[in-house]
Amino acid sequence: MTIYRSTISLLVLTISLVCSIDIIEAARNNRYVTCGTVLKLLNVDYKVRLHSHDVKYGTGSGQQSVTATELQEDVNSHWALKAATGKNCERGEPIKCGDTIRLHHLSTNKNLHSHHFQSPLSGNQEISAYGNDQGEGDSGDHWMVVCSGDSWQRSNPVRLQHIDTDMYLGVSGRTFGRPINGQMEVVGIPNPYSGTEWIAAEGLFVHPTEKDSGARIHTEL
Repeated sequence: MTIYRSTISLLVLTISLVCSIDIIEAARNNRYVTCGTVLKLLNVDYKVRLHSHDVKYGTGSGQQSVTATELQEDVNSHWALKAATGKNCERGEPIKCGDTIRLHHLSTNKNLHSHHFQSPLSGNQEISAYGNDQGEGDSGDHWMVVCSGDSWQRSNPVRLQHIDTDMYLGVSGRTFGRPINGQMEVVGIPNPYSGTEWIAAEGLFVHPTEKDSGARIHTEL
């Protein structure tokens, strides 16, 4: 009986240890923003989320406008993380600092884009959403993840630097009138100063250890 109880105790201890290791590993994996993640990006300084909609600029390129909104629940603030045009990233792999990515707007099937046009309110560089019916655009959709450490951590702010023009994705602090009343202007800024830091807010984050099963961590969208 004593041997039996010792065996059971050892088994329980082993299971508890394995579960603890799994929990620690899951917590470590869940820290990162990964390829295939769908998220909302929150601007650290202005507390607004990166946003787009089927409303075109009346000046500049005339492409689909990109703004920032205070509303947390708006479905037009969902962006999927994808590899650069013509490249692939393995679903569930952490996005590394220095990686080139695309941000794909789910509602309109366009990509976060920039180019040498002036923004309508502040005269900075215009940020738009661009792409064909298949959601494919060009090199103007490419952004480098600027962060500290090895990979993009969900709890840490990052900057997004436009590959073609070297501008940083930012918020100017100016607001639009109708038809997008109250939404803030999103722009390209030449220096990584105020308004250029973003943090991963709500989203569907793909586990690195569960990339083959299709499982995700769900935080409220």
